[in-house]
Amino acid sequence: MPLRFRPVDDSFYDMFTSSTLHLVKGADLLSEMLSLSGRGPDAGPERHTIAERMREEEHLADDDTHAIIRRVNKTFVTPFDREDIYNLASAIDDVMDFMEEAVDLVVLYEVDELPTLVGDQVEVLRRSADVTAEAMPRLRSMKDLAEFWIEINRLENAGDKSYRLNLAHLFSGRYEALEVLKLKDVVDSLEAAVDGFEKVANIIEQIAVKES
Repeated sequence: MPLRFRPVDDSFYDMFTSSTLHLVKGADLLSEMLSLSGRGPDAGPERHTIAERMREEEHLADDDTHAIIRRVNKTFVTPFDREDIYNLASAIDDVMDFMEEAVDLVVLYEVDELPTLVGDQVEVLRRSADVTAEAMPRLRSMKDLAEFWIEINRLENAGDKSYRLNLAHLFSGRYEALEVLKLKDVVDSLEAAVDGFEKVANIIEQIAVKES
C-alpha cells in the first residue's frame, strides 16, 4: 500500500458501509412487494406503503451519497483515489435507484401479479446486497475482498439467467401486450440493479489492485 505522510480521513469506510446497508433494506422491501403478488386490489394500500418506505430509503441513500461527495471535496488526503470514491458512491446510489424504480413501477402500473421467476431476480438482489454490505468494512484493510467480487460475479450470472427466463416467459403468449410492456419494465429495472452490483464489485476490485 502506498506510503502517506499526512493523516488520512478514514471516515469514508464507515460512510460506504452505511450506504450499502440501504441496499440491504431496499432488497428486503423488494421482497415484501413480491410477497403481495396475486393478492388483488386489497393489497393496494400495502403496496403503496412499501413504495413510500422505499422512497424514504432511497432519499436516505442519496443523503449518504451527497455526504461522501462533500467529504471528498473538503478532505486533503483520502484513503484512496478521489475518482474511485466518486465512482463507488455513484455506483452504490445507482443500485438503490434501480430497486426503487422497480417498486415504483409496480405501484404506478398497478401490477397485481408478478411472474414467479421475478422471485429469482429478487433473491439475487437480496444476496448481492448482503454480500456487498458484509464486504464493505474490509475496504479498510483491503484484505479478503476477492471472494466478494467472485461471489458477485456468480450472482450476476445467475441474475442474467433469471432475466432471460423472465423475458422468455413474458413473450410466451400468456400475457396481453400491455401487460408484457408493464412487466418488462419491472424486470428490466431489477436486471439493471443486478448489473449495478457487479459494477460496484468491479470498482472495489480496481481499488484493491491499485492499493495493493
